[in-house]
Amino acid sequence: MCGRYAASRNPEDLTGLFQVETWEPEETLAPDFNVAPTKQVYAILERPLKDADDPRPVRQLRVLKWGLVPSWAKSPEGAARMINARAETVHEKPSFRRPFAARRCILPADGYFEWVTGTDERQLEEQGRKKRPRKQPYFVTPADGSVFAMAGLYEFWRDRTLADDHPLAWWATCTIITTEAEKGPLGVAPADGPRSLSDIHPRMPLMLTPDRWDAWLDPARTDGGDLMSLLAPPPEGLMRAYPVTTAVSNVRNNGPELLKELEGPEEGTLF
Repeated sequence: MCGRYAASRNPEDLTGLFQVETWEPEETLAPDFNVAPTKQVYAILERPLKDADDPRPVRQLRVLKWGLVPSWAKSPEGAARMINARAETVHEKPSFRRPFAARRCILPADGYFEWVTGTDERQLEEQGRKKRPRKQPYFVTPADGSVFAMAGLYEFWRDRTLADDHPLAWWATCTIITTEAEKGPLGVAPADGPRSLSDIHPRMPLMLTPDRWDAWLDPARTDGGDLMSLLAPPPEGLMRAYPVTTAVSNVRNNGPELLKELEGPEEGTLF
């Protein structure tokens, strides 16, 4: 799964990387090194501009809330539980199949966090096998420092309790598509720790390589088989993973220090 990530690139960088045609400066977000569910996040998507005469889809940088609310939902409750959609079933699940067909996006990130609990028997014995060990967080990011382009879906939900002109009448929300974590070797692996992403967690966000960006964002592509082919995991060896401070476990902590690479797991944590 993906329950936390980092996104520090500014709009100017993102518009250049993804060839964005338009974005609203007043929607600029601050760099976020601890993105959690229900937060506002950047998304790249293609759709006609609001109130424009031209129906042509335009590539936009938009701000969405992380946690998808289906258009047919009676209330937004439960959105925090819809932060991920499995690539294997996204085309058939009631909450995701409509946006999968027509409302796909890319959620840009520096990388994502995942937590592991190890099974070091000596440490477990020393703790009396009763004390629950702290989970060691790892940061997973492209080894070459490029953007981590996560495949996503977005949706609009109308709050019928509010007037049409109310600023909160419409919700724009999103979810991250996940896939099986790579079992092959990491591009750069820590000296003492996981050797593959599957050693950390069985699932991971589905990263789209640049050659798939245009096809994924194109709303004219609606063939299910064609779209599913775009959800193949990226080639092995592109990623690196390293331990970071357990301070990231608290969503109130935020700053570039959360991405600092540690020499090894923090004392008191297990791998």
